[in-house]
Amino acid sequence: WDFLILFFCLPVVIFNEITKKRLLGDVSCRIVPFMEVSSLGVTTFSLCALGIDRFHAATSPQASTRPIEQCQSIIAKLAVIWVGSMTLSVPEILLWQLAQDTSPVSGGVTEFCTMKPSSSLPESIYSLVLTYQNARMWWYFGCYFCLPILFTVSCQLVTRRIRGTDKKSECRGTKHGQCESHLNCTIIALTVIYGLCTTPENVCNIVVAYMSPDMSKQTLDLLNLINQFFLFFKCSVTPVLLLCLCRPLGQAFMDCCCCCCEGCGPDTTSSEGSADSKLKTEMSSSIFFDKPRETPPPLLALGTPC
Repeated sequence: WDFLILFFCLPVVIFNEITKKRLLGDVSCRIVPFMEVSSLGVTTFSLCALGIDRFHAATSPQASTRPIEQCQSIIAKLAVIWVGSMTLSVPEILLWQLAQDTSPVSGGVTEFCTMKPSSSLPESIYSLVLTYQNARMWWYFGCYFCLPILFTVSCQLVTRRIRGTDKKSECRGTKHGQCESHLNCTIIALTVIYGLCTTPENVCNIVVAYMSPDMSKQTLDLLNLINQFFLFFKCSVTPVLLLCLCRPLGQAFMDCCCCCCEGCGPDTTSSEGSADSKLKTEMSSSIFFDKPRETPPPLLALGTPC
């Protein structure tokens, strides 16, 4: 979803700032806010899901032998996160519409998006959209800012408390303990980046809600532009952070890039490097999934039957 934001929403915003014309017209005025709010929902619910997963890993009676999660279960969770995020963002499609104004400087017609429900909507839907517009500021602050941060912090505190009182805490120096702590650091880093990038938008929303009559349209447009580029920055940093902190994912990504660049040609040095990287990946693959320990094969009896 971060890549969708960068490849679709970012060019539309830049084109609008340069030409003062809205690319794709009214469609982009509705789709861009919908995708941006959906991006916040995807990140919020993903952080909550990761917090729950870390809590289950800490409270599992046999955490080191927990089996790998099935692909169908992961797809089901992702479907719930994505469908839920897009469902909660549907009011954004009905809230925004394209408007035109005459620039006092150049005298030309400029296009911009305004938060105003269409009067052609049915009365029941129109009232719901108006209610959403009035509660939008606090909905943003509560669901897309407080929820992921408080949820992640609570899960991390509970997880640390359980591990601190667990009798198996002496095994923290093992490979499994290092992988668990590495994954916890990854989740904390994602939460910190998300919180820093969404704080300006929430602050601006609260300020604008109480001081919008005293602020000019140019100031409001500038604040909106700053908020959008903070969102673009978050979408740019999050994949890079995942590739850097999650070594198996980063190694797999680099292998795919090298394979595409070299044309997948056979090479002795690359085969040795891939073998080493495969070994490292297998050793650290339990960062995201806890692999069960393989028991050694039973030793055969030596000597004669007597």
